[in-house]
Amino acid sequence: MSENFTTNLSKLNADSKSVIIANASASGQTPEQYLASRGGVNLVTGQYGDAYDPATSLTDAEYLASRAGGTDVLNAAILKKSGRSVTVATGVTGTNTASNNAIVANTADLVAAQNAKAIADEKLAGRQSAYDILYNEFNKYGLGSLVEGVKTLITDQSASPSQFAIALQNTQAYQTRFSANKDRISAGLTALSPAQYIALEDQYQNVMRNYGLPASYYTKDSTGKQAGFDKFIGGDVSAVELEDRIMTAQNRVLKANPEVGKALKDFYPDITNGDILAYALNPAQALTDIKRKVTAAEIGGAALGAGLGTNVTRAEELGSAGITKLQAQQGYTTIGSGLERGSQLASIYAQDPYTQTTAESEIFGLPGQANAKKDRQKITGLEKATFGAQTGISTGALARDRAGGY
Repeated sequence: MSENFTTNLSKLNADSKSVIIANASASGQTPEQYLASRGGVNLVTGQYGDAYDPATSLTDAEYLASRAGGTDVLNAAILKKSGRSVTVATGVTGTNTASNNAIVANTADLVAAQNAKAIADEKLAGRQSAYDILYNEFNKYGLGSLVEGVKTLITDQSASPSQFAIALQNTQAYQTRFSANKDRISAGLTALSPAQYIALEDQYQNVMRNYGLPASYYTKDSTGKQAGFDKFIGGDVSAVELEDRIMTAQNRVLKANPEVGKALKDFYPDITNGDILAYALNPAQALTDIKRKVTAAEIGGAALGAGLGTNVTRAEELGSAGITKLQAQQGYTTIGSGLERGSQLASIYAQDPYTQTTAESEIFGLPGQANAKKDRQKITGLEKATFGAQTGISTGALARDRAGGY
């Protein structure tokens, strides 16, 4: 029996009781027997129901829809569902076929509408649940406001998931949070999904924290956004490349001998105030160019450390030839120990000038290495012929006749 109906006569009002007693008497039954045979009386409307059977009785939804149409509609719905005539206190009977058919048709429309509403309500509840899940997920990353902006759309049953996705991406909150995607698209790159975007930001943060950069470089705002990361994402800088940039700046310049920083500033005035870290973290500067400049500065710093000088053109030439910081330090130490005496000998014996460039060609294996070596051997040979094999020159740096050094 539906929960809306009762067979307890004491629960009914006086009017309902009198009708039931009269009908029971006419059928030769007690009021309780009659109530039970009819499926009870609805406590809300006082209408008889059917003995409840899922196959033939009204569901609660059908009952409510039918009741909305009035007593006749309710009774007609009972007729249609049970497939038999029903006589009720103020209703129609199964003997008026034409009237019943008309009422049944109206009832079908009402029931269909009610069922449609029930389905719509269920879908709305489901979409509301989907909104809650999505909101909670986004809110973990401080992105709840993104979803709030399209709440009406996500709960609109006519909106498809694709429409929702487009609407979400068009909100100002979304575009501000993932602003670097615009730069990526302009550069012919693919826009990142929120998950990819946030994951990349987390990788940047971990790299910077691991290398001890100040928190101002990676601290996020209330939405989880670090404005400084936009240039990395827009420039398609991977976490690996970011780490390479930081290592280049920190280990090869900031933690190196001061001569390297001085050479860098002298060679490249565009690196304002020698701020190599800011320069290295700027995606507008290609990593290959940064490394080229740092290598030149290391070579220039090695020359300064040996008491020599050089210029950006020569330093970059040596860098292009594959000379490393260590090779430059070793080479300029050798050059510095013999250059002054070599220049004196060339002048004494009226030979071609023996310069730092000449020595660099031999020491670093540059074009002209063979001629530079012959020039050195010639002036050291002249000294030996004049003063003998035990002179300071013959036993000094200029007398070392071997590949890669004096």
